[in-house]
Amino acid sequence: MTFDALAELRRAGNPVDLLSDGQRAVLARLTEPEVRVLISVKERLDAASDSEVEGHVSVKVV
Repeated sequence: MTFDALAELRRAGNPVDLLSDGQRAVLARLTEPEVRVLISVKERLDAASDSEVEGHVSVKVV
């Protein structure tokens, strides 16, 4: 069975269908170990944002 990087990323909750065709093409060529790294990083980022209070900052660029 061939590894499907996009399917694996989708299964992990990554919104790959919102990306451009070019971006999806890049992700589709990732190897299984590369996809595992991306998923691991996303899980860590999600855990960090869930455990910390996130504030809203209004920034005006002049």
